[in-house]
Amino acid sequence: MARSQQTFSKSEKEKKRLKKREEKRKKMEARKAEKEANGTSGIEFAYVDHLGNLVDTPPDPSKKVEVEADDIVIGVPKTLDEDREEIDPVRQGTVNFFDHSKGFGFIIDSENNEKYFTHVSGIIDEINENDKVSFELEKGQRGMNAVRVQLVK
Repeated sequence: MARSQQTFSKSEKEKKRLKKREEKRKKMEARKAEKEANGTSGIEFAYVDHLGNLVDTPPDPSKKVEVEADDIVIGVPKTLDEDREEIDPVRQGTVNFFDHSKGFGFIIDSENNEKYFTHVSGIIDEINENDKVSFELEKGQRGMNAVRVQLVK
């Protein structure tokens, strides 16, 4: 005699599926009854006003602004050379610390009192502590580095 292929877990899954289907049907009927009672006729409209916000009333046509396609700028606008300030890349500072045996040191910028790392490979003149120097900044692995360091006479 063959055994039934219907197991307990299969019958439980079937009961859950039927229960879900029945709940879905009841929700649909409840929505239909609410619609008939309230008299709503479907989906309400959402409008976009002149500022780009979603509102439930139609926008005022007097506040509408016409935009020319040529006026729309995509990307970064180009600046004129007259508008741009000339920034001198050469900075002034004082050597705070320099170790000749290891070949590195630190320079304090006289403008903003920032401390910048410098390596012997970026030094033009021989420098010592408390020397006044001019230098340029370059992005390094751990921040900005002072390069092209020269003594100020």
